[in-house]
Amino acid sequence: MVFSSLIFLFAYLPAVLLIYFVMPRKGKNLALFLVSLFFYAWGEPIYVLLMLASLSLAYLFGMGIGKWRQEKPRRAKALTTLSVCVSLSFLFFFKYYNFFAANLSRLPWVDIPAIAGLALPIGISFYTFQIISYTVDVWRGDCAAQKNYISFGAYVTLFPQLIAGPIVRYTEIDEQLTSRRVSVEGFAHGVLRFVVGLSKKVLLGDALAAGYVYFRDSMHVQPTVTGAWMVVILYSLHLYYDFSGYSDMAIGLGRMFGFSFPENFNYPYISRSITEFWRRWHISLSSWFREYVYIPLGGNRVGTLKRYRNLAIVWLLTGFWHGADWNFVLWGVYFAVILILERAFLLKFLENAPRATGHIYSLFLIGVGFLIISHSDLRAAFSTILALFGVWTDGIWTSTALYTVIRLLPLILVSAIGATPLPKRMWERLKTRHPRWQTATVIGCILLFLVCVAYLVDSTFSPFEYTQF
Repeated sequence: MVFSSLIFLFAYLPAVLLIYFVMPRKGKNLALFLVSLFFYAWGEPIYVLLMLASLSLAYLFGMGIGKWRQEKPRRAKALTTLSVCVSLSFLFFFKYYNFFAANLSRLPWVDIPAIAGLALPIGISFYTFQIISYTVDVWRGDCAAQKNYISFGAYVTLFPQLIAGPIVRYTEIDEQLTSRRVSVEGFAHGVLRFVVGLSKKVLLGDALAAGYVYFRDSMHVQPTVTGAWMVVILYSLHLYYDFSGYSDMAIGLGRMFGFSFPENFNYPYISRSITEFWRRWHISLSSWFREYVYIPLGGNRVGTLKRYRNLAIVWLLTGFWHGADWNFVLWGVYFAVILILERAFLLKFLENAPRATGHIYSLFLIGVGFLIISHSDLRAAFSTILALFGVWTDGIWTSTALYTVIRLLPLILVSAIGATPLPKRMWERLKTRHPRWQTATVIGCILLFLVCVAYLVDSTFSPFEYTQF
């Protein structure tokens, strides 16, 4: 089940809201825990057992770590290490076993059988990281161990951010698990945020995806320079609207239930460097790796070479976290090299260069990076990169490609403007100048929702891109 489905919008969500608000305060976490398990079981019933096993073990480890952290720190550290290893072992087996089995079996003396039908449990990368952050934070003393199993289960399984984040650290919602309040204003804000996210996903993200698929497929038949650039532009915009739309919906749903989730995007395409881009894109993931990998390795407190080593480790892991294939590994290495070069000298150059230089530099490298991550066939990815500059193409464009570009141009322009702070600034000005903006907001929200529903009725499938990561 995904948020952009009619069954979620008209059956699951209304039923969950009714159950949640009918339940007494002490039963709300239990309600969220159960409906979240149902949400997850809708698509993968068997993997609910895996999730329950993961969170139950983490709960027990957390209790032990909290008990021994001060009295017997070595025992607490051992339990922390064991808890992290257990969580990572589940992730490794389901996500990476077949990858390593296939690649190691290429060696002449190695034969590791692959497991047929081993599917990747949806959301395992996200809830595993949430469990690890909880365990480590309890060991550090940043939070107390959660003694209530239901509250801990609600934290791990919370359906709004279960499938594709944002990655919510336990310390960020610890107090909210026991004392949260839903106000009319907060609920209304959550509804608005959800509808905006749904609109970004359905009206823009899915339309951009259709254009991307067309040009990607056309590159196999008749590669052109125009087709290659459209592949880069359309996929970059599609991924932003797909993923940020999901994050908006998750944050909005959280507000409806009284939670305040961290922001996950901050207009990443206005960045003037790749360093800035990764402070604005998938913020919760970048923060997680900084807090639990980069800083423990020494962060910026070590010498220059070790800082570069730390960056390389973080980005190799970041790439591998996104998927078990060589294009993800290459993607991580690609951004690691760029970020190290920026640390070394490029940032100083970009700070002194005209603003347009930094924007063009960033957008090009971001687009190439997303081109790598979107192609499991690296030869096709490299062919498209070369085609950007006219290498091995059938020309600059074809009449069909040019017609399709013209047809998609309004969508691209709207999407490009929407990826900047300009629409939000215009909205804020309208709020201050027009006293009846609240009425206009309600009407606009209803209309947007109805248009999205119309699109969903007409569409066949509307998955989220990041569920595959």
